[in-house]
Amino acid sequence: LQSCLNNNFMIEQFNFDIRLIFAILNGKVSAAINRKLSRNFRQNGLEITPEQIQVKASDIKGFFYALQTIRLLLPSAVEGNRRVENIQWSIPAVTIQDEPRFGYRALMLDAARFFIPKENVLRIIDCMGMLKINTLHFHLTDDNGWRVEIKKYPRLTEVGAWRVNRMDVPFYFRRNAEPGEPTPIGGFYTQEDIKEMVAYAADRQIEVIPEIDMPAHSNAALAAYPQLACPVVNSYIGVIPGLGGGSSGVIYCAGNDSAFTFLQDVLDEVMAIFPSRYIHLGGDEAQKGFWKKCPLCRQRMNKEHLADVEDLQGYFMKRMSDYVRSKGREVIGWDELTNSSFLPEGVIIQGWRGLGAAALKAAEKGHRFIMTPARIMYLIRYQGPQWFEPQTYFGNNTLKDVYDYEPVQADWKPEYASLLIGVQASLWTEFCNKPEDVDYLLFPRLAALAEVAWTKKERKDWTSFLKGLDVYNEHLTAKGIVYARSMYNIQHTVTPNDGMLEVKLECIRPDMEIHYTTDGSEPTATSPLYEKIVPVKEPLTLKSATFAQGRQMGKTLILPVRWNLATAKPVSGDSPSVKLLTNGIRGSLKYSDSEWCTWNDNDSVSFTIDLLKPETLNTLTLGCITNNGMAIHKPSSVKVEVSDDNSSFCEAAMRSFTPEEIFREGNFIENLPLKLRGTQARYVRVTAKGPGVCPASHVRPGQVSRILFDEMILE
Repeated sequence: LQSCLNNNFMIEQFNFDIRLIFAILNGKVSAAINRKLSRNFRQNGLEITPEQIQVKASDIKGFFYALQTIRLLLPSAVEGNRRVENIQWSIPAVTIQDEPRFGYRALMLDAARFFIPKENVLRIIDCMGMLKINTLHFHLTDDNGWRVEIKKYPRLTEVGAWRVNRMDVPFYFRRNAEPGEPTPIGGFYTQEDIKEMVAYAADRQIEVIPEIDMPAHSNAALAAYPQLACPVVNSYIGVIPGLGGGSSGVIYCAGNDSAFTFLQDVLDEVMAIFPSRYIHLGGDEAQKGFWKKCPLCRQRMNKEHLADVEDLQGYFMKRMSDYVRSKGREVIGWDELTNSSFLPEGVIIQGWRGLGAAALKAAEKGHRFIMTPARIMYLIRYQGPQWFEPQTYFGNNTLKDVYDYEPVQADWKPEYASLLIGVQASLWTEFCNKPEDVDYLLFPRLAALAEVAWTKKERKDWTSFLKGLDVYNEHLTAKGIVYARSMYNIQHTVTPNDGMLEVKLECIRPDMEIHYTTDGSEPTATSPLYEKIVPVKEPLTLKSATFAQGRQMGKTLILPVRWNLATAKPVSGDSPSVKLLTNGIRGSLKYSDSEWCTWNDNDSVSFTIDLLKPETLNTLTLGCITNNGMAIHKPSSVKVEVSDDNSSFCEAAMRSFTPEEIFREGNFIENLPLKLRGTQARYVRVTAKGPGVCPASHVRPGQVSRILFDEMILE
């Protein structure tokens, strides 16, 4: 190619044989070639015939993407580094004309909460390249670790990159460090490591955008340089191993000019090793309690005529943004920047809270934005039926949830769509303890992100996507990546209806058969085929699994259906999930597994069961879960009332709990029994008072705690 350019040959098309394809897959192409290609091609296309492979593209990115398509058409053994015998190295004849829907197609990797080794980052980058994802948003600093070497401030990695060992409990249970405790957990990337990763990504047409989070998520930096925090902070500042409790409110002092000098120095070194067009400055989840008390911050607010601490953050972010822009870069920030009455000039907002709607506040002011809504595109959430998944938190973001995401909403103003530059999936690593955990959460959902970012919504087809996904997964396996098989698992829904239970079984893959048994035996491909809702009228154990071509594909779902006087009976109350209380299924230790009844208002909750006829009642038992990491605790009191007419109730039992009983640590299920002593009644009403505010010693101090019940058992 270079020879052709040097001799001024007009390049109209390139015919590649397989050997040239391999040469270009991981090679570098000069800027001169790229310019020449841009002048000579106006249409992207790939045509494979029995005689040749023809690629046309307007720039080198197009050629690279065409070659990734060819790569996935080849046998997966192409990913290995050993000679392989007895493989037919052929690809199907095909004609493709294609272009991406969005220019910004991104994955965010959080290396701060869990330090991802360089070798694993490189492998992830290669897998991104296969999917034509062109941006790696690299989250490098947080309360839990500082991951990039800054030569002017060596304590950032000497101190800030390391934390205490709390690996024996999940992230949200971890207590903060005490002064003097050893800090063996962590790691960081040298500047040479960063340069290697950036170059490796560039070869795969991927831009790496660094994020240096500010003013919050800064405990790792402040552990190294505590003088940059507000002077009213008088407690020990350490690198946080978990949520941090009150320590997470310690942030950079907005009234201290030294904090700005420090951050400018840091950004100077960051920009020297990251040539990216964009620099991410964070700006999320800044608790401002210390700012309100800090004399330096109050002085800054008076001097700059700022109305409140939200505008103080606006000042902070504008000042840092102006500095980055003075260096010829553009700034990205999280959607909390819209909380201020002004936004930094030209800033690009990432919409993340809920469905990302806050980004539209920036779009209304003419700002570009990126969508990465937590409810759909946060890969830390469960990716399949939670009964089978490793513990994390919040709800589900399945492969299909990600695939089905449509970033441009029907109710948007037309100009919003023109300001949307792209979409991103974000992988936070609170619950990752080894590199394999990162792979498990990423793959195969990363392919669904790629489809959202590349394919126009009218051309998307779930069934066709799954066929391509299976090919991609074969390449992942050849690269040594163990991907999640959650897409083969079954989600159940058990609903009371007219004295019986209706069991619904679902798999997000329509090409799977579901077979089940009700006698406790293991399901096989010859067991009854699930075709419609299964009625259940007595206690039993239902087992089910997915099958394809006679082979079991997913894990076996085991549903023990228990029965008592309340099972399948009508229940009413102030929660949309109240029917879960009488569906005969106990919940798991995962509070969001679809079997726990929740309430929006936890001050007082109430529900009533109609037993359909008077019954003699001896005991009422409530299934209750404690997860102190998520501020879920037993109620402070439970009252049981009974009635014959659902109008006039009398108290039958009452039970209260002490704060010590309520705010126990851990994640466990317990039964709360109340004695009814032979009471006769048709209607049973339960009223539970909320646990209240978590005490100061809690991992979530000051947060209002919640009640969750999975079952009401009447005997």
